[in-house]
Amino acid sequence: MKACYPGTFDPITNGHLDIIERAAGIFDEVVVLIMHNPKKKCLFSEEERKSMIEKSVAHLPNVIVEIGEGLTVDYAADIGAKAIVRGIRAVSDYEYELAQATANMMLDEEIETMLLIARPEYSFLSSSAVKEIAYNGGDITKMMPACIIDEVLEKMQSIQQ
Repeated sequence: MKACYPGTFDPITNGHLDIIERAAGIFDEVVVLIMHNPKKKCLFSEEERKSMIEKSVAHLPNVIVEIGEGLTVDYAADIGAKAIVRGIRAVSDYEYELAQATANMMLDEEIETMLLIARPEYSFLSSSAVKEIAYNGGDITKMMPACIIDEVLEKMQSIQQ
């Protein structure tokens, strides 16, 4: 069975990676789907994010990374995914994800939403927090995959100049 894990991933964090790894253990194939979100101003381009995610999931043979736009549920149907995977860190995430899942059920009742609870060590972690910490010179080494830390730090230095 195929699933997709949509998000902005600007940039991918260890929390995202944990959800991807857990989903890869449940599903035959997981498509990490970088969705264009006009509500968010991203630091990294979609291609940069795709490259960073591909480096981070290189150890997972059943995970691929794609870029999409439009409704996630439509994209999931187009690629033959039977589930949309989402991570939940807090009650506020649950409320948002419940609304999204309900809307998706109304649009396509064949596609399920699977909510995976964040591990406690990642419950505070977000891409926004990582960017803020990195921008202000904090240590992000435990927050994101080691293979992309230099890339993130270089981007932070370039916007500070």
